[in-house]
Amino acid sequence: MENIRNFVIIAHIDHGKSTLADRFLEITGTVDKRKMKEQFLDQLDLERERGITIKMAPVRMKYEVEGKSFILNLIDTPGHSDFSYEVSRALEAVEGAILLVDATQGIQAQTLANFRFAKATGLKIIGAINKIDLFKNNDGTINFNDERLNLITKELARLIGVSESEIFFVSGKTGEGTEELLREVVKKVPPPKTKSSGAGNTRALIFDSFYDDHKGVIASVRVFEGVINWNDDIRLIATNTRSKIKEIGYFFPELSSIGKQEEISSGEIGYVATGIRDPEKVKIGDTLVQFDKTKQQSSVKVEPLAGYKEPNPVVFVSFYPEENDDYELLEKGFQKLHLNDAALLIEPDQNEVLGRGFKVGFLGKLHFEITAERLRREFKVQTVNTFPSVLYKIKTTTRWVEIVKPEDLPKEYHEIMEPIIVINIILPREYLSSVVAFQENFRLSSITTETIGDRVKFSAQMPLAELVSDFDDQLKSATHGLASFSYELLGYEKANVVRTDILVSHEIIPGLSRFFPRDSVEYEARAMVVKLKKLLPRQQFNQPIQAQADGRIIARDDIPALRKDVTGYLYGGDRTRKMKLWKKQQRGKKKLNERSKVQISPETFKELLKK
Repeated sequence: MENIRNFVIIAHIDHGKSTLADRFLEITGTVDKRKMKEQFLDQLDLERERGITIKMAPVRMKYEVEGKSFILNLIDTPGHSDFSYEVSRALEAVEGAILLVDATQGIQAQTLANFRFAKATGLKIIGAINKIDLFKNNDGTINFNDERLNLITKELARLIGVSESEIFFVSGKTGEGTEELLREVVKKVPPPKTKSSGAGNTRALIFDSFYDDHKGVIASVRVFEGVINWNDDIRLIATNTRSKIKEIGYFFPELSSIGKQEEISSGEIGYVATGIRDPEKVKIGDTLVQFDKTKQQSSVKVEPLAGYKEPNPVVFVSFYPEENDDYELLEKGFQKLHLNDAALLIEPDQNEVLGRGFKVGFLGKLHFEITAERLRREFKVQTVNTFPSVLYKIKTTTRWVEIVKPEDLPKEYHEIMEPIIVINIILPREYLSSVVAFQENFRLSSITTETIGDRVKFSAQMPLAELVSDFDDQLKSATHGLASFSYELLGYEKANVVRTDILVSHEIIPGLSRFFPRDSVEYEARAMVVKLKKLLPRQQFNQPIQAQADGRIIARDDIPALRKDVTGYLYGGDRTRKMKLWKKQQRGKKKLNERSKVQISPETFKELLKK
């Protein structure tokens, strides 16, 4: 184990983690030059299209320093705050971290958040500034006297608590400085730590998993004690599931015959093809142990390794298949996504209009968008989803209840509590006034500011529901994309919100109810009514569209009935003949209106739910 180094690269989104990982793969010769491509470890099409890392990616590299061979296990991690759960799992499997900062942007919100995670885990942190190729002199040398570069160097050194001379300067694009940084990883990151149970058992922590049609659930593991052999029977402690291993090996970085092994030893990172077909049986953070066939149980009582903190979903959206026959396909899709993304919280749901579906909890808005897109691309399921919502706590006469759908609000209640977050925004000083102006629209409170170099750290409290709306889009627009933010759940506060229902032909439409702040409910309700009028098709009867709050109608519009010219074939003659036909038409429309029930198609529902 003395020659093994397990480490991660952590950074804010788009600071060059995956590009730096590419250079490490080239330096160590892990990937053949003919197969090399940009962002090699980003295997999802969505990752390449958006230029961001969504899933952590482990890879095993061999590297020689001063005639001594080392095994380097690298985990490339996501940078967006919505995927911080991915980062937290990766940190538990390693001993060191490279904290990467973009030389043009400096320390950003997620840089600080990831640093706090790594420090709390007790990792050795190495600071590096990326994209120094953008600070070249005319002769091609790096201008280390640049004022901006010096300022960021001082900020990063102060954050980590080291001297400026210990900060590395690299270019993931050109490769400059990357080999020196890799050598520093070998030098400074400690060898793997074992977590002995005192009984000599094999114990491995499952830090990720995915599904293979032929091998079942494949678990990414870090072995903390003992050895996993390819022909072992294993048991998963949390679910008490036993299975026969199909295959074990290392990530090189893809699964291939080259990576297949006969054993994985303590201190190493690899994969175990469990052969388990039920995704619910494999839990992220569970402990994998050997199974004693002779005793039909674990050889001795084995203590599980400390798992991970349970994910805390903050955004809830209900998904329904566009075609009812696709329900089982949607169910299997979510099962496999949950296996690969333990942060998802999935529960069955029902809607009168859209039928059976699932209520899903996410860690943020981007997490929801990525999952919905993966569902469509990887599992070919077309879905309709409800408005993103948050978890509200409702005080009734007898108890507290939790709801995420406004339709579930009890008829009698005393107060509504909504989740409050602390949001930290880092932005250029010249845009501070634009963000302060958000105070009214996004219900900001307890605002504080702090200078960080040539930028400002803006902190405030705000309802989580405001973040779920279009806060990030508004922030990008107000700061020209130069601001970044991270947030933490603070607790719950009494909310001054009101449930708003949408009625068509005097019937409440399930799935369209919303909670709006009381002081803006009329404006928001009017906007929904106008949009619905544009989307619904005209019928042979009049369709009133209403928004109802606090037991009264606060907005209304009407879709007029289609009119057929029933007298068009009459020429001349007594007008009474026309009057009879018109009255007959009126009676028919009245009867039709009484019997009819407005049907909102999934397509219309989907359009209405768009922001």
